[in-house]
Amino acid sequence: MRVFNLHEAKTHLSRLVAAAAAGEEIVIAKAGTPMVRLVPVSTLAEPRQLGLLAGQVREAPDCWEPDRALEALFYEGEHEPAPARRVAERPPPSE
Repeated sequence: MRVFNLHEAKTHLSRLVAAAAAGEEIVIAKAGTPMVRLVPVSTLAEPRQLGLLAGQVREAPDCWEPDRALEALFYEGEHEPAPARRVAERPPPSE
């Protein structure tokens, strides 16, 4: 692992990028504190396969039914949420 300060990294960026692309670990530091690491972008050898989990994921028969206990936590507290307003609307006049 080679560490370069920020000024030196700016001066030799293309060389550092080439070294990182070749597999070398490059760390850029500011005032001696490591800030970032240059790493090569990984490319996929082949396109991703769609539908990889098709037929393997199941949902419970009642998964889309309302959960009354959860709704009570959101809507039946002592504090009701403020009604939504459109961004273009003016706020109501203060009393």
